[in-house]
Amino acid sequence: MTAPGSADLVIVANRLPVDRYEMPDGSMGWRRSPGGLVSALEPVLRANDGAWIGWPGGTDEVHEPFVADGLDLVPVSLSADELEEFYEGFSNATLWPLYHDVVAKPEFHREWWESYVRVNQRFADKAAEVAAENATVWVHDYQLQLVPSMLRALRPDLRIGFYLHIPFPPTELFQQLPWRRQVLEGLLGADLIGFQLPGGAQNFIRLVRQRVGHKTHRDLVYLPDGRTVRAAAFPISIDAADFEELARSEPVQRRAAEIREALGNPTKVFLGIDRLDYTKGIYARLRAFGELIEDGHIDVSDAVFVQVATPSRERVEQYRILRDEIDRLVGRLNGDLGRIGSPAISYMHSSFPREEMAALYRAADIMVVTPLRDGMNLVAKEYVACRYDDDGALVLSEFAGAANELRQAWLINPYDINGMKAALLEAFQAPPRERSRRMKAMRKTVVEHDVKKWAAEFLDELSEVRGDHGKTVRPAKP
Repeated sequence: MTAPGSADLVIVANRLPVDRYEMPDGSMGWRRSPGGLVSALEPVLRANDGAWIGWPGGTDEVHEPFVADGLDLVPVSLSADELEEFYEGFSNATLWPLYHDVVAKPEFHREWWESYVRVNQRFADKAAEVAAENATVWVHDYQLQLVPSMLRALRPDLRIGFYLHIPFPPTELFQQLPWRRQVLEGLLGADLIGFQLPGGAQNFIRLVRQRVGHKTHRDLVYLPDGRTVRAAAFPISIDAADFEELARSEPVQRRAAEIREALGNPTKVFLGIDRLDYTKGIYARLRAFGELIEDGHIDVSDAVFVQVATPSRERVEQYRILRDEIDRLVGRLNGDLGRIGSPAISYMHSSFPREEMAALYRAADIMVVTPLRDGMNLVAKEYVACRYDDDGALVLSEFAGAANELRQAWLINPYDINGMKAALLEAFQAPPRERSRRMKAMRKTVVEHDVKKWAAEFLDELSEVRGDHGKTVRPAKP
């Protein structure tokens, strides 16, 4: 057993919650990354002598543990080969497409798997070193699914939680993975495994029963060593109050007015904000909007579609192909349908700070979120949080996890172009009273179930996980 460290709560994630930046004097500093996960866990870390383990970015650099913004941060380094094989390879070209319903074809390479195992062991070793005796360790996401079992082997005294931020696939898809059993056993090192939706938890339980052979009952797995593992849904959320405060601020309101002015003050502004990813359904939604103009249902002088596509994984071939396809589509639509000063699509391939995002949410009348598959999709919730006047419309894919909670959105099947066109037009033409009724109900959901509540519920449940089950269970199948 590894000697214990001093942290009573350890967060283990692929990335540290800080980004490097160049200070005015030319030296490098660290600033906090934007994102709900950091804001949700920061107060918990501070209250529990906590530490955050993650990759700081860059390759072949070794950083000592450091403190940034009062947080104890423990870097884990990656080599250039590991970045290519563990991160771009197994995590994002094998697991990501497999877990997103094989929207793109997953690649299975043995050397990628070996790199994944090696890097997961490095994260587990670091967590074992940092965690105090009987500490709680919370491991996050698909890049680190082997860490729970590796960490339990090193430190059986720890209470271990795991949370998967992306969808967990149906059994027929997961079974394509050559290392399916190793991944399942890796996750079973945790005491509590959290998923975005109940269906993901049920898929996991079914696979454990079928592929590993453990006895299960509802959301529980009974292991031969006497441990009980629980798999359940904990839908993630955002810091709703923080987004609303930002949206109400004078600079954001002023910027929202500037955005509408720059767009020519159209009657309605449609908005999409996504990472440039093949799972997000960007191409289909722009095509649907273009067809509404071609059909004469919407005029370019009345409406514009603002699409922000944040650069993502640009070294991966599929992402480069997608960018080229969307560039061509936007060019064709604007060439065929736009007028001088009135483009059909205002397209930006760049990332923006939170203040600009909030201004875009305030400027937009209709938010369009149409992923082919998404674990949750926090953009939908961010838009709702920013609509403090109870106006605005949300067109949302039923294959986003958020659709389970935001039932009052205009829900669509992103594979059905005609259905998407009908929903976009309905949202465009909806009377103010109808928009307000739907938005009020969605805002109530987002405000009541914020990210702090999500983190508290998961950690409370983890602290109450039962120990030995005392049952006689059949051994796992060979």
